[in-house]
Amino acid sequence: MPETRLPDPKRWTALIFIAIAQLMVVLDATVVNIALPSAQADLGISDGNRQWVVTAYTLAFGGLLLFGGRVADLWGRRNAFIVGLLGFAAASALGGAAVNTAMLLGARALQGVFGALLAPAALSLISVMFTDAKERAKAFGIYGAIAGAGAAVGLILGGVLTEYLNWRWALFVNIFFAVVAVLGAIAFIREPAEGRNRNRLDIPGVILASTGLVALVYGFSRAESDGWKAGVTIGLFVASVVLLAAFVVVEGKVKAPLLPLRVVTERNRGGVYLSLGLAIIGMFGLFLFLTYYLQTVMGYSALKSGFAFLPMVGGMIVGSTQIGTRLMLRVRPRFLMAPGFLVAAVGMFILAQIKVDSSYAEVLLPGLILMGLGMGTAFMPAMSLSAHGVRPEDAGVASAMVNTSQQVGGSIGTALLNTLAASATTTWIHSHVKSPADLKNQLFVNQAAVHGYSVAIYWATAILVVSAILAFTLVNAEVQNTAERVGDGDSVEDMPIPVIAH
Repeated sequence: MPETRLPDPKRWTALIFIAIAQLMVVLDATVVNIALPSAQADLGISDGNRQWVVTAYTLAFGGLLLFGGRVADLWGRRNAFIVGLLGFAAASALGGAAVNTAMLLGARALQGVFGALLAPAALSLISVMFTDAKERAKAFGIYGAIAGAGAAVGLILGGVLTEYLNWRWALFVNIFFAVVAVLGAIAFIREPAEGRNRNRLDIPGVILASTGLVALVYGFSRAESDGWKAGVTIGLFVASVVLLAAFVVVEGKVKAPLLPLRVVTERNRGGVYLSLGLAIIGMFGLFLFLTYYLQTVMGYSALKSGFAFLPMVGGMIVGSTQIGTRLMLRVRPRFLMAPGFLVAAVGMFILAQIKVDSSYAEVLLPGLILMGLGMGTAFMPAMSLSAHGVRPEDAGVASAMVNTSQQVGGSIGTALLNTLAASATTTWIHSHVKSPADLKNQLFVNQAAVHGYSVAIYWATAILVVSAILAFTLVNAEVQNTAERVGDGDSVEDMPIPVIAH
């Protein structure tokens, strides 16, 4: 007789603290961006090293997420969640107190390490604690809104802290988030022990996956600075392919793999990881270009440019918690994900029309709102399906995969689209320059930059269309309107909603 897990009476209170932790992790990828110029001046960071303040975090985060997800499965998600929070807070304190470049970069890498432990634990805890389909839809809606909007919130928070306090508070603020979330986790989060994976850790898998992902992300970072044809760039991409291919071979043979291939080969989960990763490539590139556009072309302050993203944040919240949550119980996930990515593509297309003298209300506002609505609507079912039908002992690593697709997608998007923008800008200058004086004319320089941004945003639009096609083609799960039952005799591979038996 299959056993149904009774709902946790403290689940909604627990969700508040899981959401706080997720917000901290997601916004930290962008909160430092706004504060970076001040930090660079204060610590004397060279132009060549400043990108590492961001890259050190994303490299460690993206490279270790699978490891963090499996540790959460082995060690317990609540334990991993709490340790991740404490470590993240300690690393943030170290970074905020940094007296030189090395100390700041080391602290950012440590943040990435503990973030890789924390993020998959947070997502898998939701699938553990919410058993009712309607409640789970709402919970993933809230989580999806935070995951989608966190990066934009980071831009706003970074602007506020930098302008009214100083850059160090962009890191110190994490201590407050972490302490609140830890106290809440201790008091309200409970996890059934039956869902743990008792197998030994796959050390070869950890080494191959981590080094392969780091090589991939670092390769795109070097492509941005050294060019796509540079020997080190090509070498990193080749190394990444070899390491990740070896990882797949090893995972198919070892008894207790780090990433059981069944997690990614299941059609719906694979479709989510692929389509969401591509969508994030376009979205993160947009943050980069619009931040530069608002500050260097339109003359916005750091604070004002942060607030300029608010309509997108609002759109994400509405799309995720209202549209996505309400429709998820009535329509199949692909009919939310594919249209969501297409609406975001329309918003991106509108944003590609920017000019040097564009009106915020006429171009940026409608584009950002549609971007937010579309991505918010798509995020919610994507987050829910990220652990679609997964075995209880694999919940953490399945959750890690959706985070990995986002982190790797964000890193690739920033490097790829920035390279495309720089190339388009250079081409425009060569075809329009008439005299050396043009290169000193600010209007000419702005026109060249905006042309580059526009071309890159058109590419991002195309990437979102591809995401929509992949989501519609690969994701074929039924309407998620039934609670999942898991018992000793049940197979969970084909079940529509991830729940762990209690």
